[in-house]
Amino acid sequence: MRQIRQWRNSMKIRWFPITAALAAADQAAKCYAENKLAKGEERAITDKVVLRHVQNEGVCMSLLEDEPETARILAGAASGAVLGWHAFTVVTKKKRFWKKAGLSLMAAGSISNMFDRLVRGHVVDYVGFRLEDKHLEGITYNFADFFIAAGAVITVMTKLFRPGSKKKKKAKTKSV
Repeated sequence: MRQIRQWRNSMKIRWFPITAALAAADQAAKCYAENKLAKGEERAITDKVVLRHVQNEGVCMSLLEDEPETARILAGAASGAVLGWHAFTVVTKKKRFWKKAGLSLMAAGSISNMFDRLVRGHVVDYVGFRLEDKHLEGITYNFADFFIAAGAVITVMTKLFRPGSKKKKKAKTKSV
């Protein structure tokens, strides 16, 4: 029985190294972009995907770029909330694999982009797409952005499609 508890506890903390590894992978890609590409330089990976070195002082899609301190404060608050939710869920919730996976992705992206803001003073973006819509083509991302988006989708899906949630809701409404 004791071995089972130890195994469960080790399974809980596996999410933290996974989160750290994802953040480190994004940081490695950012270092590559900074060291191999001049600011604004673009290199084709495929017909539709390009490496592009962009320094974003704002938040998502350069919002608040003219107010980097406000962007830093808002991003810091959002990062703190995501990291707190992630840690709480990993440590206190049993099972919930998909929720933990989604929060780990969000936390990894949040950590990496916040690290950039604190250390570099801007977020390094490096993935662009060649599209017919020139406005959308000008948007540049990083892996952290994809982690945050994918994690948010997964986390929302766990709320919408959690097994048994309809039964619990029906039972609660009948007893009232």
